[in-house]
Amino acid sequence: MRLTDPVTEIRGVGGKTAAAFRKLKIETVQDLIELYPRRYLGYQAPVPVRSAPMLERCTIQATICTAVKVNKGPRFTVVTAGAQDATGSVELIWFNMPFLGNVLRKGETYCFTGLLRWKGRRRTMEQPEYFTPYKYQEMRSVLQPVYPLTAGVKNNQLRKAVQEVGEVIRTLPDPLPKEAREEYGLLPLSEAMYGIHFPKDEASLSAAVRRLAFDEFYRFLQQVQELREENVRLVSTHVLTEDAMSKLQGFLAGLPFALTKGQQEALNDVLRDMSGGSVMNRLIQGDVGCGKTIVAAAALFVTALSGYQGALMVPTEVLAMQHFKDLEKLFAPYKMKVALLTGSMTAKEKRAVYEELTSGSVQIVVGTHALIQEKVNYRSLGLVVTDEQHRFGVRQRDRLAEKGELPHVLVMSATPIPRTLAIILYADLDISLITELPGGRKRILNCVVGTDYRPTAYKFIQKEVAAGHQAYVICPKVEDSEGTPLENVTDYAEMLRGVYGERVRVASLHGRMKDAEKQQILQDFTDRKIDVLVSTTVIEVGINNPNATVMMIEDAERFGLAQLHQLRGRVGRGEAQGYCIFINAVVTPESKERLGVLEASNDGFHIAAEDLKLRGPGDFFGVRQSGDLMFRLADIYHHADVLKAAQECVLKYRN
Repeated sequence: MRLTDPVTEIRGVGGKTAAAFRKLKIETVQDLIELYPRRYLGYQAPVPVRSAPMLERCTIQATICTAVKVNKGPRFTVVTAGAQDATGSVELIWFNMPFLGNVLRKGETYCFTGLLRWKGRRRTMEQPEYFTPYKYQEMRSVLQPVYPLTAGVKNNQLRKAVQEVGEVIRTLPDPLPKEAREEYGLLPLSEAMYGIHFPKDEASLSAAVRRLAFDEFYRFLQQVQELREENVRLVSTHVLTEDAMSKLQGFLAGLPFALTKGQQEALNDVLRDMSGGSVMNRLIQGDVGCGKTIVAAAALFVTALSGYQGALMVPTEVLAMQHFKDLEKLFAPYKMKVALLTGSMTAKEKRAVYEELTSGSVQIVVGTHALIQEKVNYRSLGLVVTDEQHRFGVRQRDRLAEKGELPHVLVMSATPIPRTLAIILYADLDISLITELPGGRKRILNCVVGTDYRPTAYKFIQKEVAAGHQAYVICPKVEDSEGTPLENVTDYAEMLRGVYGERVRVASLHGRMKDAEKQQILQDFTDRKIDVLVSTTVIEVGINNPNATVMMIEDAERFGLAQLHQLRGRVGRGEAQGYCIFINAVVTPESKERLGVLEASNDGFHIAAEDLKLRGPGDFFGVRQSGDLMFRLADIYHHADVLKAAQECVLKYRN
């Protein structure tokens, strides 16, 4: 079997299964092999019933002490049984598994793995896995891969399919020279790829992840190095005019605030680059809320006045709409035309923008990836501003070069990367750092509390709303689902409406909504027609409402610290005091320590450094931080040493 063979060549994968696999972008054997597990289930030592943690995956060893009952209903079958050990009892519940009535026996002892929760005064465990004590001992040495899933695809199907191509994995060719692998202590690619799917233990998994992370960094840094070498030779045809530079001073003087020292220095770097005769490739790095966007706006302003076009590319349509309206208002006195271009616009609307870009009647365009589609032609694109989520300099810039353009590139990053790592990751870019917050911004006040604090938090939010302010409430899920006790947007918003009545206007927002609906809700929130917005993390990137003062995050222990810091950055953006309430739903020593870092500091770079210290070697098979550029396995914090090794290897072994 070859890597390029369709998955239907794999034993057990028929047409129906292959169609379901396609939803996960799996069409070939190689696609299947490169679908890495998102986490692994380990089996720990059983704990006594009485001391077993609630709402956390755990295993208890207990004896069934009641009859195993099978109750058939109109919609599903329910199997129930009581079990106990020397410390307490638990009710076991399974849905649509009637065969258990013939498998489980009263008086027999089993190991049950699942989530314990209280129902009234009874401990219950729904849909637990069950094992004999002997079988469970065998399972304790196994890490079970859990793959990303979609409708029609089960984890077992993927695991079996990968097992069927085990020999293909074991014979994968290795693009890295043997001497390089030995120098940097890396597994052969075949061994690493097999180990990511079927790890013997945590140590072998760690070694597999390290090699595959190295490969991701290596490929990325090869591109960066090639770009760096190209950039040295690129001569710019988009040089700023003296007239534009002089008018910029009036533009800055007309702003309702003065630039901070860091903003001014970053802008000076940009203006020097764009006036020097070479193509600018610069990164502005700064923490959440430091004011990178106004520097970008100033750069777009002088670009347009110099006779060129500017493009601002952002990751979401919601953010594109917001920036479009802000820039349109900001540039209106100067008669600059700003356009919006997103994927959800009608064909007619897009064609109108295409024509305006081609003719040059639009000076500034704001949008998503729609900005670089084949149909888009610019008359004279002089500047592209983007953010790290696109890494425009590595992937998309070539598309513009093919259009005959060599625009200046300005990348904005709020990911708190230590400067030593940023120099490696952005080796193709010059770096400007903004360290201070704009004047008038107050330090966000933080508190980490348990679920019993909610009534107090609701009263506090109501008080802020009464004072004319607004609030966000973040939930990790969109809707309720069986077996996961996390708070969800749909039910939470309904609950808050019941708590507040007509005194507070509550709305909900999540990623499954249509873009037009999301944009309308965010516009209503900006226009103060909504007091409390209950949302998933869809509002994490760049939403700007200076009137929002409270951020309340449910199940905060479930999120990465970098993501929590980004979410917190959505409040305190005006002159009013900002507050962030982290609800720690499952209190453990680890969650208290992690969230304590956020409670004590608002400095993203400090938080990133502390998070690196707190994340243990087992974290690579838990939830990764969000926003780590485009890497699937590699983690710039946890694998900082691998990143440095990959950079050294690129320079030494690159073809």
